[in-house]
Amino acid sequence: MTRPRILLIVGGGIAAYKSVELVRLLRKADMTVRCVLTRAGEQFVTPLTLAALSENKVYTSLFDLTDEVEMGHIQLSREADLVVVAPATADLMARMAAGIADDLATTLLLATDKPVLAAPAMNVRMWLHPATQRNIAALRGDGVTVMEPDEGEMACGEYGPGRLPEPDAIFAAIEAALANAPAPSVLSGQPDFAPANHRPLHGRRILITAGPTHEPIDPVRYIANRSSGKQGFAIAAAAAEAGAEVLLIAGPVPLPTPPGVIRVDVETAVEMATEVEAGLPVDAAIMVAAVADWRAAESQAQKIKKDGSGRVPPLALAENPDILASVAQSSRRPPLLIGFAAETNDVIAHAEAKLARKGCDWIVANDVSADPMGGESNRVHIVSNGGVDSWDRLPKAVVARKLMEKIADELDQRAPLERD
Repeated sequence: MTRPRILLIVGGGIAAYKSVELVRLLRKADMTVRCVLTRAGEQFVTPLTLAALSENKVYTSLFDLTDEVEMGHIQLSREADLVVVAPATADLMARMAAGIADDLATTLLLATDKPVLAAPAMNVRMWLHPATQRNIAALRGDGVTVMEPDEGEMACGEYGPGRLPEPDAIFAAIEAALANAPAPSVLSGQPDFAPANHRPLHGRRILITAGPTHEPIDPVRYIANRSSGKQGFAIAAAAAEAGAEVLLIAGPVPLPTPPGVIRVDVETAVEMATEVEAGLPVDAAIMVAAVADWRAAESQAQKIKKDGSGRVPPLALAENPDILASVAQSSRRPPLLIGFAAETNDVIAHAEAKLARKGCDWIVANDVSADPMGGESNRVHIVSNGGVDSWDRLPKAVVARKLMEKIADELDQRAPLERD
């Protein structure tokens, strides 16, 4: 198979720096990337940076004679499998909607016969302005896939929708567009269905846990770990994209809920265990959360203070419920039960022992000794009674999509749950 070919148009705005990470993710996934940098975009990232990461020439001008001789703009616009605009500023989308072709980027967009994906980035008031919303509606009506922006604090100090989606979310949208399968986790304005061969988990119920748990010591301190929740949320997004009905039970993480996913927030392991039990039965349970093994035997009602004596107050610990093992022993055990294991040494050996000890079907193990929790990629080993399936290091969104493919293949051999 030929490698997917992406034409990336980088618009202006402070969010342009994220396009650099997006190029890195695309290249790591073995996609060919050609970059077009607008004049405004050049104020934030350089052609040299994008050229070094993409390993291809970067195009900036419609009137560059050398560029036109080497590859005319018509050829450039049609050679790609997908055209991506990130960041897509309010100005750039307005010109796209109006069919204006006054620079290289807009000329390419008007001349292309390939699918176009736009990732918006702008001030919240610009995003909410009726003119911008009319332009977005027009673009979607023309067949352009326009992602919803993230919500959060802006560089200008305001808060609201308008932030460029994170590179891994754009990457997932690119994968979905290449597969011709709309992704409800990251896309907006598109149908909430796809052909059956692109929705392999349609009709399935999937329960996913994600993030850490916080076990209170007193009102201001708690026991926790470094889990960011990113892999679990990526898996929830991929499951929804694949057509599943998804219940995400999330520890305390500041991540947005993937659209189409039902989310329940918890703090402690006891709360998570309760919500998991309430969420059964399901076709598959994927226990990604890094649940704290212990909690304070007695959480203090007031902050523990130093008394000047130099003596350290005792901290008695109690063992938290083993959620994975409990689900494995439940009368409502899912047909497919998957645990996760973050290890610092002897990764596969520890995963094999955990598989036997917990009574689940698979353990997804990863080595966090060199790349601690919270990163953007994972190298995982799927350990089962049938052996070990080791994957190369991949962006977490890609790990999630590959895992969904494997889960779909497994569940194809099993009948769906009967609906109440």
